[in-house]
Amino acid sequence: MPRLLRGHGKTFAGYSGSYPAAVILVCDLDKRCLAGFRKELFDILHACDPKPETRFCIAIEEGEAWFLGDIPAIKKAYPKAKDNVLNGYENDSVCGTWELLADAVFPGGSPALKADGWQAIGAEKSVWSEKISPHMTINENRSPSFRYFVAKLHELALKKRM
Repeated sequence: MPRLLRGHGKTFAGYSGSYPAAVILVCDLDKRCLAGFRKELFDILHACDPKPETRFCIAIEEGEAWFLGDIPAIKKAYPKAKDNVLNGYENDSVCGTWELLADAVFPGGSPALKADGWQAIGAEKSVWSEKISPHMTINENRSPSFRYFVAKLHELALKKRM
C-alpha cells in the first residue's frame, strides 16, 4: 500500500486543479484495534510526498456489516433469511460478521459454508454483494462505518464543487 499511495500522490500531483482525484481505501477492520489501524494508515499516508487526497473507510468488523446495516435489503434479496439471526445483530459489532450473515441466508449457515473451503466463502461473499447491494437504501443504513463511508463520499463531492 505505501508504494500505491506514493504512486497515486505523484500521479495526482500532475493533474490540473479542474480534475480532482482521490483515493478511497475501503478495508475490513477484522479484529484489529481501530485507533491503531487508523494511525498505521495515516502514518503511511503522511510519509507520501506528495500526499494524494485520501479517505480511509474501514468496515467494522467486515464488509458484511454494511449489508447487515440494512436488514430490509437483505430480506429483499433473501426473503427466507432468518429474522432471529438478523435481529440479534448489533451494528458494527465484532462478532463474526460474515458468519452471522451466512447463518441468516446460506443453507446450512456458516458451518456448511466453511466446510466448502475459503474459495467457496469468497464466492458466496461476492454473491451477497450482487444480491443485496441493489436493494440497499444508503441514507437508512444503520451501520456507523457505512455511514462514515457515505459521509466521506459526500465530503469529496462537495469539495469538488468548490
